Amino acid sequence: MPQLVLWDIDHTLIDTRGVGRRLSAAAFEEVTGEAMRRQAKIDGITEAVIFRETAKLHCLTTNRADFERFAAALAAQHLRHAGELREQGHALPGAAAALDALDAAGVRQTVVSGNVRAVAEIKLSVFGLDTHIQWDGGAYGEDADLRAGLVELALVRSSAVLQETVLIGDTPADVEGGLATGVRVIAVATGRSSAEELRAAGAHAVIPDLTDTEGLLKLVTVP
Repeated sequence: MPQLVLWDIDHTLIDTRGVGRRLSAAAFEEVTGEAMRRQAKIDGITEAVIFRETAKLHCLTTNRADFERFAAALAAQHLRHAGELREQGHALPGAAAALDALDAAGVRQTVVSGNVRAVAEIKLSVFGLDTHIQWDGGAYGEDADLRAGLVELALVRSSAVLQETVLIGDTPADVEGGLATGVRVIAVATGRSSAEELRAAGAHAVIPDLTDTEGLLKLVTVP
């Protein structure tokens, strides 16, 4: 019986339907003084890397202090526009039921996300998906550049055993992060990556979405 599930957030549990990008652009301009004309690749990438690479696209050199200012501005934008996020975004079908079912089965749940922690908390709370999340056991976009580093950190923070941990995400980067650290990976084809791409990345199981609660519970709890 797994002790821990590590959840990705965007396109796994929720979809901001473009609101997240607009808020990121506002925070970027606030911190750098430059309008965000282009954004670096975001799927499966941590916020620190997205900020650094987006800045490079605008011929800007940034440091950790710049990122920390950006992270604070991004959190403030999400808090200020939580109503917009709630109205335009949505929890993905089956997400709430999946979180409830895992909790009822005694499985601990936390987050491994490219979002900075403050933004991760706002995103899930806006859609009522934060009740069962043990935030202190997770790892976030300010903690490491690569997914594997986030998974390793979450395992330490959660005092979890590799063989009793499952990661659920929607990108090849999620899959690779789990495989690199030895945890079992369930990939959900609710993002931009197809089921075929997720299988090719090496996911142990691939599902179309989270609507089959019983099926997901079996995948999580039966190796």
